[in-house]
Formats: sequence, structure tokens, C-alpha cells
Amino acid sequence: MVSNGGCHVFKIRFLRSNVLVAAAAASLLATGANAFDGGATSGLLRGQAQQGSHIQQANLPTALNREIPATRAVVDDPTGERAGTITIDTKNRYLYLSMEGGRAMRYDVGVGREGFAWQGRAYIGRRAEWPTWTPPAAMLKRRPDLPRVMTGGIANPLGARAMYLYNGHGDTMFRIHGTNEPDTIGQAVSSGCIRLLNEDVVDLYQRIKIGAPVIVL
Repeated sequence: MVSNGGCHVFKIRFLRSNVLVAAAAASLLATGANAFDGGATSGLLRGQAQQGSHIQQANLPTALNREIPATRAVVDDPTGERAGTITIDTKNRYLYLSMEGGRAMRYDVGVGREGFAWQGRAYIGRRAEWPTWTPPAAMLKRRPDLPRVMTGGIANPLGARAMYLYNGHGDTMFRIHGTNEPDTIGQAVSSGCIRLLNEDVVDLYQRIKIGAPVIVL
């Protein structure tokens, strides 16, 4: 699997100024919510991810894209994968979560732009609510104006939830995450990560477990 550095061309762009945004910002300051950024990865590399130690929880509002309807829908599963598998169709901009009975939950997604698209297999190595964003070195080299660390919240490009993709070599640096730019869903704009509406990524986050297989087509 390619691991070529990061998952978002950063744009700090606040959503509309309204009571919800103000409340979320106030809650962020009150809770100091951060993504899980520590802990050993040896168990992950051996395929022995421990769910409890790789989940960060936070208490912030998640309904940041209310003006954009959620895209998720239950459909016939076109992937043929076992239940619990995530399959990402980058060509058609869909993510499928396979379920029992030949059905799948389908979500619209944004994918990697030209030069950053990739294919391969991975698994969910850890998860975070309102994750901290730490741009990788390769991205900082391209964009020295970016912050070195950005705390989770409404202005963070990772959105409301993030699921971190690992393989046999460790962290791939690719994520499945939310977004504060809902107009990018259905587009090829990222540096390789897969983004969903915040409402959709919260739903997916609640359905998957640490160790869930991920297939990127």
C-alpha cells in the first residue's frame, strides 16, 4: 500500500456563524477534546488490535452538516464481502459497509485527487472522536504554512470522527474521516484520505469495530 503523506489539503473554513457553531466551539474549549495520539502499536502490527485502548471519546455536537442531507442508504451489496467489511469504490465515490443478508450501507465520499489516489487493503487500527490533526512531514514540506498540530473541533479538516488505516507495516497515514467542507463530497480533492459528511461518518463510526477490514478499489 502506498503511504505518501497525509489526508487533507488544509483549508481553515468555518461553517456558517450560528448558535450551533458557537456552542460547539464553547464545548471544545470546555472539554479540551483530543484524538488518541499515543499508545503502542505492536499489537496492531501483529493483527491484535485492542479496541478499548485505541478509541478516543469526546463530547461535542456532531450535527455540523444539518443543511446538507446525509447520503447514507441501505442497498444491495455489490461487493460480495463479508459483513463488517468496508469497501471504497473510488471511481464512483461510494463507501460500502457490508451487512448481513446481502445488504450494505452506502455512503457518498470524497477521495484522493490525481496523483494521490491509491488502491489496496488495510484495516481500522484506531478511531477518534473530534480527532486532533497532525499534518505529516511530507505535507508540511509542500505546505509550510500549515499548523503543526490542530486540536479537534469544528474548524479541523478531519471533522467529527476519524478511523485510522493500518496494514502489516503499521499506520498508512490514510484515514476515513469527516469534513468541514461538505461541498467536497463526491469530489477527488484530498491527499489520499476518504472523507464523508460529519453526519455520515458518525453513523459509520458507530457501526464499525477496531480491526474491520478496508478495501480500496
